[in-house]
Amino acid sequence: MVKLLPLTPFPSPTQVGRGVKRRSLLRIIHYCFILVFTLAAVGVRADEQNPFGVIEGFWLPDEACELGAGWERIIFDWAQHQPNGTDDWHTLNVDDRWLKAANHCGRYVVAVVKHTPAWATDGDAMVGVPRGLYLPVDDPNNLWANFMRRAAAYYDSRGVDRFIIWNEPDIEAGTYGYEFGGTLEDYFQLLRVAYLAAKQGNPRAQINIAGTTYWHDVNEGRRLYLDRLLERITSDPEAAANGYYFDAVNLHIYFRTETVYQIVSETRALLDRYGMGDKAIWIGETNAAPNLDPGWLVTRPNWQIDLDQQAAFLVQAAALGLSAGADSIGVYKLFDQALPAGAESFGILRPDGTRRPAFDTWRMVIDRFSDVERGLFVRSDTADVVRLAHRSGLETWVVWARGDVPAQIAIGATSEKAYLISQTGSIMSIRPFQGRYMLSLPAAQCNRVDGCPVGGHVTLLVQGAGTTQVEELTAAGSFPLAVDWGE
Repeated sequence: MVKLLPLTPFPSPTQVGRGVKRRSLLRIIHYCFILVFTLAAVGVRADEQNPFGVIEGFWLPDEACELGAGWERIIFDWAQHQPNGTDDWHTLNVDDRWLKAANHCGRYVVAVVKHTPAWATDGDAMVGVPRGLYLPVDDPNNLWANFMRRAAAYYDSRGVDRFIIWNEPDIEAGTYGYEFGGTLEDYFQLLRVAYLAAKQGNPRAQINIAGTTYWHDVNEGRRLYLDRLLERITSDPEAAANGYYFDAVNLHIYFRTETVYQIVSETRALLDRYGMGDKAIWIGETNAAPNLDPGWLVTRPNWQIDLDQQAAFLVQAAALGLSAGADSIGVYKLFDQALPAGAESFGILRPDGTRRPAFDTWRMVIDRFSDVERGLFVRSDTADVVRLAHRSGLETWVVWARGDVPAQIAIGATSEKAYLISQTGSIMSIRPFQGRYMLSLPAAQCNRVDGCPVGGHVTLLVQGAGTTQVEELTAAGSFPLAVDWGE
């Protein structure tokens, strides 16, 4: 057996004590595990309690409701709202029935606003910079301001007050996913105008910076788009008095488990550096799309992902995101509607509506993680360990093998019984042996092209909170790591 190195902390200066900010739940007796989790999922407004979302749940509202997501994202298409001019106002692309269905099931709707009408730009339709963007917000010729003001007021009465301004502006022309034809200066102005105009239409409006991909900049050796944007925002003498023109940043993180903690931590460090440490971090999109689903095969040169890996990734991304300080996390997406055979598929539901294992996984994540207060992440060469503290007084250990070597973990017991949960939600009780719970973790699936993008099958152990210890067990002995909260 390969000798495991001692686990060492993977630190973040904001990791302990920041976590996910939620309203307190009633304190519940530690060992009534099933009851605790049932109560945590029922009777609490989603926008107060549940940080987990799903993209475009409206396609299958019953399944979205069963999932239990706290929010969903819908495209609010400017070009469809106003296809011919400022006098237009067509809202069929955001059907009121979708908004009512989400509200009925406890989800709030997040609007991603994009697509410039052809008449409203001197550039290319859909991606062009809006005409009049640099005029004062109250100028009637500032077409973008007019739309955002009207949209914020109109959708306020329909329960929508959070708007994401465009999508992935860091992707350049000629690259797959290109959606915005302006410069960084143009996007800053787009964001600034949206914030000021939306607040006029609805003072409670919340503005998210567009989701960015991270890797388009890193792979080209550039400073991160978000870094450059925050620098531009802080150079505006009126920004601080106007909340820096945003309430949350957005991240899109896919396929590689290890990057989730890294990217969220770097984002938090960026916000802190620019004096914006109170801003929220959203992982607005995450997933590992399964091209090796026997029911829906997709051919692609890399990221060979099967159904088990997709499910494992979602648990890993949620646990790592929370421990790094992400405030909301959304899976892209519920359902791949109207796709031709062999097309890419990110859904936790197949194009025919049947469920992938990831559906049950994301439902389990929502049930189990929605009241997480804070987390701690540690790793070795072969294992990842996340310890999550719940407001209910429980703790969840989320563990998996990182690479192609199985691992064994021993977690100190704080009670005479705990619950073991699989990555798709099956539950069994477990009792400690000599004061410890022994967990065997299967190796991750790896290949020569991708390496080991997703960790192995995930195991969750739920017990009452308390001072305890985790160890890795090898043929050479055990390697302890204290993972107390440092309080």
